[in-house]
Amino acid sequence: VVGVLFFATCGAIVGALINYYLAMWLGRPIVYRFAGSRVGRMLLLSPEKLDRANDYFVRKGAVSTFVGRLVPGIRQLISIPAGLARMPLGAFVGYTALGAGVWNAILALIGVLLSRVPGIETKEQVVAKASEYSHIIGYSILAIVLLLLTIYIVKQVQRKRRRNLITD
Repeated sequence: VVGVLFFATCGAIVGALINYYLAMWLGRPIVYRFAGSRVGRMLLLSPEKLDRANDYFVRKGAVSTFVGRLVPGIRQLISIPAGLARMPLGAFVGYTALGAGVWNAILALIGVLLSRVPGIETKEQVVAKASEYSHIIGYSILAIVLLLLTIYIVKQVQRKRRRNLITD
């Protein structure tokens, strides 16, 4: 299991670095050109919105990278904003390794537990069940992240209202 975790996490880091460097070297001109195009404007993109997103990622990139590795669909894409924002390489690799390591540990644990379930005897059966449960876990983590984000936004709104009441 330790070898699986090590090599799976190394593979995730290598794949993430490819996306990171592609976004860093090629991404910004392409993304900004697309945002300024007719199609980009139809999708409600603009260079100003990209600048705001970049500023957000500069401030919250570490947390975004770590949490993004735990969310299905985002897990593969989080390297792109990191590369666009030129997130420091050490921090990017560290948070990518941490997030991918947690995800891989969850999958390995599921595999180990499923291998002990009566009636599951072949590798294919274990892989099929692990794939089924990985989506459930991913969506559960997404729900937790959305809940925490909602709580954070509500607290920020309440804090802003209190400040407005004090200054009025």
